Amino acid sequence: MGDMANSSIEFYPKRREAPQAGGFGCTLAELRSLMELRGAEALQRVQEAYGDVGGLCRRLKTSPTEGLADNANDLEKRRQIYGENFIPPKQPKTFLQLVWEALQDVTLIILEVAAIVSLGLSFYAPPGEESEGDLLPADGVLIQGNDLKIDESSLTGESDHVRKSADKDPMLLSGTHVMEGSGRMVVTAVGVNSQTGIIFTLLGAGGEEDERKDKKGKQQDGAMESSQTKAKKQDGAAAMEMQPLKSAEGGETEERERKRASVPKKEKSVLQGKLTKLAVQIGKAGLVMSAITVIILVLYFVIETFVVDGRVWQAECTPVYVQYFVKFFIIGVTVLVVAVPEGLPLAVTISLAYSVKKMMKDNNLVRHLDACETMGNATAICSDKTGTLTTNRMTVVQSYLGDTHHKEVPGPSTLVPKVLDLLVHAIAINSAYTTKILPPEKDGALPRQVGNKTECALLGFVLDLRRDCQPVREQIPEDKLYKVYTFNSVRKSMSTVVRLPDGGFRLFSKGASEILLKKCTHILNSSGELRGFRPRDRDEMVKKVIEPMACDGLRTICVAYRDFPAGQEPNWDNEQEVVGELTCIAIVGIEDPVRPEVPEAIRKCQRAGITVRMVTGDNINTARAIAAKCGIIQPGDDFLCLEGKEFNRRIRNEKGEIEQERLDKVWPKLRVLARSSPTDKHTLVKGIIDSTTGEQRQVVAVTGDGTNDGPALKKADVGFAMGIAGTDVAKEASDIILTDDNFTSIVKAVMWGRNVYDSISKFLQFQLTVNVVAVIVAFTGACITQDSPLKAVQMLWVNLIMDTFASLALATEPPTEALLLRKPYGRDKPLISRTMMKNILGHAVYQLTTIFTLLFVGELFFDIDSGRNAPLHAPPSEHYTIIFNTFVMMQLFNEINARKIHGERNVFDGIFGNPIFCTIVLGTFGIQIVIVQFGGKPFSCSPLSTEQWLWCLFVGVGELVWGQVIATIPTSQLKCLKEAGHGPGKDEVADEELAEGDEEIDHAERELRRGQILWFRGLNRIQTQIRVVKAFRSSLYEGLEKPESKTSIHNFMATPEFLGNDFTHNIPLIDDTDVDENEERPRGPPPPSPNRNNNATGGGVHLSAGARATATAPGPGSPLHSLETSL
Repeated sequence: MGDMANSSIEFYPKRREAPQAGGFGCTLAELRSLMELRGAEALQRVQEAYGDVGGLCRRLKTSPTEGLADNANDLEKRRQIYGENFIPPKQPKTFLQLVWEALQDVTLIILEVAAIVSLGLSFYAPPGEESEGDLLPADGVLIQGNDLKIDESSLTGESDHVRKSADKDPMLLSGTHVMEGSGRMVVTAVGVNSQTGIIFTLLGAGGEEDERKDKKGKQQDGAMESSQTKAKKQDGAAAMEMQPLKSAEGGETEERERKRASVPKKEKSVLQGKLTKLAVQIGKAGLVMSAITVIILVLYFVIETFVVDGRVWQAECTPVYVQYFVKFFIIGVTVLVVAVPEGLPLAVTISLAYSVKKMMKDNNLVRHLDACETMGNATAICSDKTGTLTTNRMTVVQSYLGDTHHKEVPGPSTLVPKVLDLLVHAIAINSAYTTKILPPEKDGALPRQVGNKTECALLGFVLDLRRDCQPVREQIPEDKLYKVYTFNSVRKSMSTVVRLPDGGFRLFSKGASEILLKKCTHILNSSGELRGFRPRDRDEMVKKVIEPMACDGLRTICVAYRDFPAGQEPNWDNEQEVVGELTCIAIVGIEDPVRPEVPEAIRKCQRAGITVRMVTGDNINTARAIAAKCGIIQPGDDFLCLEGKEFNRRIRNEKGEIEQERLDKVWPKLRVLARSSPTDKHTLVKGIIDSTTGEQRQVVAVTGDGTNDGPALKKADVGFAMGIAGTDVAKEASDIILTDDNFTSIVKAVMWGRNVYDSISKFLQFQLTVNVVAVIVAFTGACITQDSPLKAVQMLWVNLIMDTFASLALATEPPTEALLLRKPYGRDKPLISRTMMKNILGHAVYQLTTIFTLLFVGELFFDIDSGRNAPLHAPPSEHYTIIFNTFVMMQLFNEINARKIHGERNVFDGIFGNPIFCTIVLGTFGIQIVIVQFGGKPFSCSPLSTEQWLWCLFVGVGELVWGQVIATIPTSQLKCLKEAGHGPGKDEVADEELAEGDEEIDHAERELRRGQILWFRGLNRIQTQIRVVKAFRSSLYEGLEKPESKTSIHNFMATPEFLGNDFTHNIPLIDDTDVDENEERPRGPPPPSPNRNNNATGGGVHLSAGARATATAPGPGSPLHSLETSL
């Protein structure tokens, strides 16, 4: 079933229920039961039932090397018998369901109630009136593998990578990730029949049990999680288990952190937090004003009617009085509706959605909406070098062959045939066979590089030497390779063993020159003969060859080999011994040119207050040279360039624990981190985020492309994955995917993020001006004249202008380069600055003065009848129509003023670059003409003359002039102005996080948990005391290094819920630093309380998978073990 990846044809559940062999030697049920086994048990079943994996392939009528033949009938038959590799996705929510969820917003609920009340009252009348290859797609059995390691944490919860081989543990499961190596497998289960599919089926059944009661027989069509959601959860689990820095402040903190880490992030973004707080404050103020308005109107009416006029309440007058009260209530509701900022959610959504759509054109695929806005507050970017800052089109430009340093590619005639032949074989065989150089797609274009770019550079070097790798690969196909040590971040080299015709073996190796040269004892001289290569020679080569290459910005790779004589086969598992005593063939210098647009992009970042750091696995000299070319480091600056080893030495104490205080001394000046592992990147990112040295918390963006970058991408405020070079895991862990892998796209993301923030601020400046004016006019007018100058329907039209249309107009402003000329706002910067507050209050003064002038003396100026104190059902008056029209005109022209929030004078700058804005302003003006001239009684409008229209326009244009007057007043002189819309304080954030963690836990359960935590602390103390006693009697930590394996889903589900510490899980993943290749890794115990920011050790009981090896290392039958397990 080798290559069944069919996602377009539906799965036939009825066939699945009655599986047939159908000419194949295995039924679906057999294969499903086979895939439930692991390790030796699985191997035994394969041998008993099929002889070996080859026998299984013969039963399934598939080739172990070629897979399935391209036979449509055969493929269709297999689909019908074994199903297709497709898990039915969860049924998407309908439009009405999304609408219903959107209506749960608090602001909208207030408005819904107001709308229902208004609608109900309107009917009352008085009598007569909202990578390739790293994720396994199916279950299978391994046929052949090279150093294959799988991350099965998504199924088992174990963070340790599981080594897979055809002779020990050949079972591969869908949904798990290939972390190292390569291999070939025969597919045995796909879609809902795979182990992941079975779990999804159970999840779907559990989630919709009630529906199953109503819809029996539709079990297979039940809702299941999509693969993306699943992958996200897996990465969430991985991230939870791979946290190197912890805040050892006690069991409760860790427990809460762990619970939060195990569920999707609910943390509000900076902008969301500020907007929520502001909306609540405005809403409360509006509610108070609304209530006061109603109370004053009712009291005024009652006092004037029954006290001043001395009337008596008569039964026949009751309907009239009630009608008055209804009118007062509607005015109160109108004030509330105008005051509540219901346009805020819409403005945020429009701004983000518009930005996300436009960012796609700038090569930013946004996966999480709030990442767009968060990017605007970024203060630090930790970027990869290869492919992000550079072109990722590598070429060999210098080489050291036969005792000669060639500054250009040498001619084949200048090289000894033996050396050239060895070099061609070493490169052709010791590279992934999927890496190729293909002819260019267009005439004049460069040849296409497919696969690993470093290997492509070496293959290109062979072509430049006028030789070809393909004949060598055809002579020694991939399945004839005897042993492969694949490249990984710890080895930093790749080695391949082939059998020689005389029965001996030859090992080819390539890798980082300074690492591989330490393993070389010989080198080929100018005549192709072996010459001794002593440490002194190595030092000389580093000084004369490698360092000059690195200073030119070249990446140096050493190519070497070793012959093993026939007779005694070495122990291939002892890699340290096998990959040693090498003979150096060549050193090559690979250039990866800096992208031409990157230096300017980095200058923009630095000008915008963003620190750019390069985190790379490359040589320190190469990294420094590239950083200088990019402008990350500049002569005269105070900066640090560190290697991973030195970085770890500086940030760890004597016990090997990371200390935040030490990290805080390193990261502010750090600009280049070379020879770093993915763990170092995660440590750096978490250290910067957790730092409290600055005035405010740093907002960190990170780029990553590898599977191991997942934790760092998750931890960062904004994670950028590479769209071209990135793996599936990296993309799943990221917030934004760079579709062109280019650093300049990150700068564009910063611009869009800042633009979102500014767009919301522009909208707020406009809306709050309208709010202040409308509320004061409605309140004052109602109290003085017993009637609002702006009627309910008119207010709703104004609301429509200032909410829907204004949010669309102001939230779609395109970003400009000027956004990069200021520092990031930061988390504590208020949404409404003092300049904005000056604009809001200044324009409110102008509008209120105009409206009250028109209200009280307008009839004299225009020589018309007064609209004040009109009877209950009087027809619309010209007086109040002029007030309404002037009010709307002022809002329209103030909308143009609102385009600038930093005190700029030219409010028309770039206005024609936003056609949406121009369309909305002109469209609103057109609709206003129709409403005034033809609205009649429904809109309480009386048609106006041309002269009256011109006066209304004149007053509206006055807003632009008044805006210039306001801009002249220096903000610094207005000390009395207050800012608004601050971010939530630390205490509030803590309370919020506590509430989020406990939202579904009642008080009793919290008390129970508190008791359990105290019990854990007591148990921990007992364990510590026992440990001290036992330490003198036995080897305490024996067997601690490898945690107890949880190989089945059942064992995983039985694991204790309360994991007080990650005691041993994280050590291999997070604390692996680049140890010297000549030194063995220490096999001793891990340091107690690994990866703590503080030195506290008693934060909670050690209840990880390996915890039973602590203290007395009790057996499974011991009372202490039973106690821990039950807990």
